[in-house]
Amino acid sequence: MTRTIRPFSIGCCLLFLASSRLCGADGYFDSNGVKIHYSDQGKGEAVVLVHGFTVNPFIQWDLPGVTSALAKDYRVICIDVRGHGRSGKPHDPKMYGREMVEDVVRLLDHLKIKRAHVVGYSMGGFLTLNMLARHPERMLSATTGGAGWTDKVDTKFLDDVADSLANGKGMGPLMDRLTPKGFPKPGEKAKSNLTIMTATINDMKALAAAFRSLRDLAFTEEILRKNEVPLLALVGAFDPLKEDVDGMKAKTRNFTEVIIPQSDHLDAFAKPEFIKSLRDFLAKHPDACCSQEKDGARESSEKGPRRPNPKP
Repeated sequence: MTRTIRPFSIGCCLLFLASSRLCGADGYFDSNGVKIHYSDQGKGEAVVLVHGFTVNPFIQWDLPGVTSALAKDYRVICIDVRGHGRSGKPHDPKMYGREMVEDVVRLLDHLKIKRAHVVGYSMGGFLTLNMLARHPERMLSATTGGAGWTDKVDTKFLDDVADSLANGKGMGPLMDRLTPKGFPKPGEKAKSNLTIMTATINDMKALAAAFRSLRDLAFTEEILRKNEVPLLALVGAFDPLKEDVDGMKAKTRNFTEVIIPQSDHLDAFAKPEFIKSLRDFLAKHPDACCSQEKDGARESSEKGPRRPNPKP
């Protein structure tokens, strides 16, 4: 088996290039006592982008060109998930979990947006799925990248990663889990380098609390079977989490899966196929209310202005 990109090379490069610059105009709001940062650019239907674990909107969306590609046709809103970026970083796991999902809902409330397309990658994908389960009425569509559903939450793995981060031992357990099958696990030097890079832009205890809380995002299969929200899953062909994405096919209504070739968990979002598939999906699921308004305005324009009745 051969690939053009080695596992974790993209992740290391992105972390190295990370800066305080995020996409779009900046804003903040209070979300149940935690300050949440977001950016807002473009016009049209709202698309909320929810980044993954340890990164931020610049790394996840801006740098690979996702933000700029979508902002040509949509209002693109990037949220800094609590515990990351410029948002607040509590150390209590109870401040994460479903609170991260509610942050997205509160952001929509803050911006007075009734419904939006929600796109999440990795951890952001799990948050998107949980929002679909809890607040489907606020979603025009849902897109997950590198994230699927399972009824078997591996709490031991969540605790192992969280303990490693909280105790200063680094990213090793997570890096091992995200290594594609058939490829060698990253060595100690690679793990150490990625841990150092991660620590330069993150509060590691906040990351530990956030990761430990992911067990609270579980929901029942019945919700998937009754799903009414158009749902797209984008996943790399070599992503170890692809198994959970594949397993959703027989369980989920209104579900589409797109496999990104020659990619894994750490680089699928940077592939041109990712952006193209996302744009195509969003175009197929416009806001019905807006579409009806546009059609009505078009019909009125084609008929022209009404002439006054002639005097008798």
